[in-house]
Amino acid sequence: MFKPSLKQTTATLAACTMLALPAFAEELNFTADLTADAEVPATDSSATGSADVNVDTDAKTVSWTVTVQELTGDPVAAHIHGPADPGENAGPVIDMSDAVMEGSADITDEQITALKDGKYYVNVHTEKFPDGEIRGQLEAAE
Repeated sequence: MFKPSLKQTTATLAACTMLALPAFAEELNFTADLTADAEVPATDSSATGSADVNVDTDAKTVSWTVTVQELTGDPVAAHIHGPADPGENAGPVIDMSDAVMEGSADITDEQITALKDGKYYVNVHTEKFPDGEIRGQLEAAE
């Protein structure tokens, strides 16, 4: 009859415990209402929109879906900008231009922290408003 040693039993239990641990990957969700009033300075556009942004902390990817209405023209660029509080401007940190309405990109741990801290905003640019026609601060989705 086989009798495992204490060392073998301990190793087997450790391996089983590790397999049973849940993954610590986290899916983070953020939203933003996009308006002309949120631009700095505000634009006279009647356009509106929304952005849904999701982060996979394990894969270090960010994905987005943006909807817009009544822009003065087609979007020529879109970005996630930051770090900045509402009413402040900052440079782009994630380029959404190749896939304005729906896409994905890589994201760093530092960027994830700034996003969680409410320091990023989505900005949609058009030919008439090259600095941004509508924008909205990203907030954790409820």
